[in-house]
Amino acid sequence: MAIKRIRYYIFLRDVLLLSVSAFGGPQAHIAMFIKILVERRRYITEEELIELNALCQILPGPTSTQTVTAIGFRLGGAGLAYLTLLVWMLPAVSIMTTAAILVNTYQTKNFSLEFTKFIQPMAVGFISYGAFTIASKVVNTRTAGLLMVLSAIVTYFISKPAALPIVLVIAGATTAFNYKKQEIEEKEKVKIKWGNFTLWGLVLVAAALIGAITQDRFILLFENFYRNGSLIFGGGQVLIPFLNTEFVEFKGYLSSEEFLSGLAMVQAVPGPVFSVSSFVGALSVRDLGVGGQILAGFISACGIFLPGTFLIFFVIRFWDSLKRYRVVRASLEGITAASSGMVAAAAFILFQPIENSVMNVSVVIGTFVLLAFTKVPSPLIILAGLLAGFLL
Repeated sequence: MAIKRIRYYIFLRDVLLLSVSAFGGPQAHIAMFIKILVERRRYITEEELIELNALCQILPGPTSTQTVTAIGFRLGGAGLAYLTLLVWMLPAVSIMTTAAILVNTYQTKNFSLEFTKFIQPMAVGFISYGAFTIASKVVNTRTAGLLMVLSAIVTYFISKPAALPIVLVIAGATTAFNYKKQEIEEKEKVKIKWGNFTLWGLVLVAAALIGAITQDRFILLFENFYRNGSLIFGGGQVLIPFLNTEFVEFKGYLSSEEFLSGLAMVQAVPGPVFSVSSFVGALSVRDLGVGGQILAGFISACGIFLPGTFLIFFVIRFWDSLKRYRVVRASLEGITAASSGMVAAAAFILFQPIENSVMNVSVVIGTFVLLAFTKVPSPLIILAGLLAGFLL
């Protein structure tokens, strides 16, 4: 028992390290997960990590958060998994809540974010490196290569969130026909435990009903984010238009300038991109004072992160039994190949809003080169980019 506790402590310490050093969103996080959680600590095999990441992309919610909490679940059950979630999200949530309080306190709508001008092209460099890392590990056949290319094309031209899980399902179904090439394993009866799925549904309904009856602003805020967290496929970048539509255009809690400021800030913050929800939530109750904003930031984060957490805990319980079937294992080749294509497309999509200058292109390439061919830690790369933004 003591050995397990030490192992759990070391795991949570590693998650904390990732939470303050993992920049670039879920596509870039996967490369860091491989380095620290697989190669350095061996909590999980590389194949298992890639499978989990692909599985999380099929489900709604923040992909990297679901992946790291699922690893915690495998190591120590639900208790360790929820601690993992808290450790992973808390630094970014705290930073973004603080940013919202500062923006409101000083009413700096013209607050200069010029010093972060290199962060977006650097994030593209991180994502490009993530795409390269995944593709080099999962694309081993012509079929996988073709699916990766087609997935990238479809993801690039069809930006609707619903397209992402559909692409993964089609890619998985394509390679599932080659199931006879898989080794035969002894099958286990798939036992589905509905507890976490029921919990997800009950919280969704209860939040909506209690919010409608009480009109309590914090409950309504939780419901808003919980509902959005239950619908988002494709990670933090997909979350942005949903939040803009609901909180800026429909409810008017934030101005467009404030929302864009928060979006720029989250690019410079390590950890989950979904932490931008804390910024939006805190500014939504600015009239309730600093205490209210702090509470709103945490409640918003819980609302956006919990749905995906409940759903991955539901699926992961029977995933090991399910993947013993050859059809399921064969489908993973297509799913992982399509996932790598989506990562590649994300790099191109995220570079489009950035000014197409020699400087920005050089920053993207330079970031990729540093990650691929040197051992410079990611935090130092980001700090160098921030420093360059101040000086230039």
